[in-house]
This record gives sequence, C-alpha cells and structure tokens, in this order.
Amino acid sequence: MDTVLRLVYLGAAACFVIGLHLMNRPPTARRGSTISAAGMAAAVAATVVVLVRSGTVTGTGWAVLAAGVSVGGTAGWYLARTVAMTAVPQAVSLFNAAGGGAAALVAVHDLLRVGDAMAVGPAAAGALDVVIGAVTFSGSLIAAGKLQGVVASRPVVFPGSRLVNALLAAVAVGAGAVLVTGNGGTVALVVTALAALGFGVSMVMPGGADMPVVISLLNALTGTAVAMAGIVIGNTVLIIAGALVGASGGILTKLMADAMNRSLWSVVAGGFGTGDEPPAAVAADARVRAVSADDAAIQLAYASRVIIVPGYGLAAAQAQHEVRELADLLESRGVDVCYAIHPVAGRLPGHMNVLLAEANVPYHELKEMDEVNPEFARADVALVIGANDVINPAARRPGNPVSGMPILDVDHAHSVIVIKRSMGHGYAGIDNELYSDPKTGMYFADAKRGLAELAAAVKVLVG
Repeated sequence: MDTVLRLVYLGAAACFVIGLHLMNRPPTARRGSTISAAGMAAAVAATVVVLVRSGTVTGTGWAVLAAGVSVGGTAGWYLARTVAMTAVPQAVSLFNAAGGGAAALVAVHDLLRVGDAMAVGPAAAGALDVVIGAVTFSGSLIAAGKLQGVVASRPVVFPGSRLVNALLAAVAVGAGAVLVTGNGGTVALVVTALAALGFGVSMVMPGGADMPVVISLLNALTGTAVAMAGIVIGNTVLIIAGALVGASGGILTKLMADAMNRSLWSVVAGGFGTGDEPPAAVAADARVRAVSADDAAIQLAYASRVIIVPGYGLAAAQAQHEVRELADLLESRGVDVCYAIHPVAGRLPGHMNVLLAEANVPYHELKEMDEVNPEFARADVALVIGANDVINPAARRPGNPVSGMPILDVDHAHSVIVIKRSMGHGYAGIDNELYSDPKTGMYFADAKRGLAELAAAVKVLVG
C-alpha cells in the first residue's frame, strides 16, 4: 500500500507538471487545467487513505474535515462558476489568500505541537511558512479589496510608509529567526505572524497601476508557502505542487514587471499612479475629435486590415461577444482582423485572452505585443476598446508614471478609433496623448453598446 500511495503522489506531481505546460498556450489551457485538477483530486484521495491507515484522526476530527471539505468545496465551486470575467482577478486574489493562510496554519500547528524540540531544518521551514503565508493572506485580501473597490484602488501612502514596511519586514524576519533557535516559543510565533500580516497590508496598500504585478507576486508567494508547508509535514507532493506554483509565478511576475518597466523592488516598496479616477467630462480637451457610429462604421467596413485592441473597458462592459460579432461581420466583407493583446491589459495576466476565448474568438487571431506591434503601421484602422495606459505614447518619454513601459504602437496605424465612456484617466492616472492625435476619433459609449451600434451601422450603411 505504501508503494501504491507513493506512485499516486508521483502521478499527481506528473499531472501538475504536464498541466502547467499545457496552460502555456490558449488552445491547450483547458486540457491542462483539467489534468491538474485530476492530479489534485488523486493527491487528496491518497491523503485520505493515509489518514485512515494511520488511525490518528478521531471521529470529531473526521467530522471537522468533512465540514471543511463541504463548505470549502461548495464555496470554491460556486465562486468559480458564478464569478464574472471582470471579477476573475479578485477571485484569484481570494484563492491566493486561502492558499497562503492555510499553509501558514499548517506551520503554526506543527510549531505549537512540537515546540522547542523541533529540529532546525523543519523549524526554519515552518518560520518561513508563517512569514510568507501570512504576507500572502493579508496582502491578497487587500488586493482583492482594491480590485473590487472595497479598498481605495489608488496608491495609499503616507510619510514614512516605506520605513514602516522595512520595520515590519525586519520584525517578521527577526522574530522568525528567534523562533528557529527554539528560544522564543509562542511569543516569537505570535510576533512573527502579526508582523508578517502587517507587512502584507503595508506592501499592497501602495499598489496602483502595478496591481497585475502584485497579484502575480502574491501567487508566487502562495506557492512558496505551500512548498514550505510540505517540508514541515514531510509531504512530497505538496512540496512539488508548491514549488511549481512558486517558480512559475515568479517567472510570470518578472515578465509582468518587465512589461510595465517596473522593478520588483518598486512594486514591493510602493505603487505608482492614482488608481481608477472618476470619469472626466467628455471632450474636455478641445483637440479631441469625436466621431459618430456611422463615421466609424464606414472606416471599418472599407478597411483592408483592422487591429482590435481590447482593454479593461471591454471586460467591464462584458462586451466580448459584441466584439466577436463585429469582427465576424468585418471578416465577411474581406477585412483582415486580428487582436492586439498587451501582457498587462486588464487586471490580471492573460485577462484579455481568457475573456476573448469565452466568446470563441479564434486563437490564431490573438497576437501578443511583440508580434503585433510591427503590424500597426500596415493597419488601416486600430479599434481601441477600453484600453488606456497600455497604448499611451507618453510611455516613450521620461518623467511620467508610465515612462519606459512597453506599449502597443496603436498611434502608428493610419487611423485610430477609440471606444470609451469618457475622457477619464486610466489606472496610472495621467492623460493619454493618443486621444488628442489628429488621426484619432473618439467614440464615446459604453463598450457593449458602442460595439453593437457599430455593427448595426455597418449592416445598414454597407449591407
């Protein structure tokens, strides 16, 4: 039986690796998710068998486990099935919080149970687990609150905030070191946990335009905490699963930081930008040129090549099906249509890919930034839907919050149409220079309604 259980754990770990590899590409991502879920189900089943064979769980313990599985499983299933596409980043943050908090509790339990008799190796892993898990737990809750609007989405900073960050980090590390030596006991454990929880809050509260990077970083921390929990309890498959999440999340965080031209240190030490601003008055700038649905429809219908640039406004309006309908209509007229995907468009890495996949947009039409940027100069029309900071030409100049950030070269297209509700700022809190470009026409409308009106105008005007 021991051999069988080890083989099941090995198979589960293999499923995690294969699933992660398949998630690297949109066409195979669903299959990768299914394989990973199957591996996790097998690992959980094997763990139940281990608990039954050990005979150490009482009747009350089994009742608690059953209640936890029922409540947690039901809540997770319901959330995953009902969450809106615009709220996926919040859901991911909540899952990160659950994972980090659970991993920290595993370490807390073992540290309290064994006490000062715990060997240095497991004690060090336990202390790291408490620190990382607590940071992830509190930080992820704040991130979810920011994205949901419960917590101010703008960077929340105050004089000396970075000093507070440094002090909390020093206290957490110092108390954790005392805990490892076996001299601190419960007091050191409590101080470590509280300082780490405080650091998680103080680290994420300054977050503004860099929230996609913050979420990715918290995801990597969750995996690391889980791996530490696996070391504490000696569970190999938990170590492998956590290490995979930590490593892949770390790589993704680096890619996201590069895509925003930000260092990880600047993300941890404090955010930038002003968050979501209230909508400004329409056409507040006299240089902005507004266009009607008919004007935009004529440009699109008689174009040879159109590049669609989706942003958070598309997700907020749930307009993915409308953009697919308009694209199909243009393609039926012989227009070459593709989608330009910026790595940090939306509020989560891959947000636009998932959103458009839900509307069955062909995968080959989704083009990443490096692939599509050379195409803008050959495009007749670039249709921007709710994107802002990722298309701002100000990024090419120094001295502003988006300086150096790689952007989509929308301003290189022959003509630009921007569907936007207002002249409000993006998450970085600065004006977008593209809007006052003479070749840009602003179509002020909600993305869902605006796209439907464009499609209707194309049908009426050109058949």
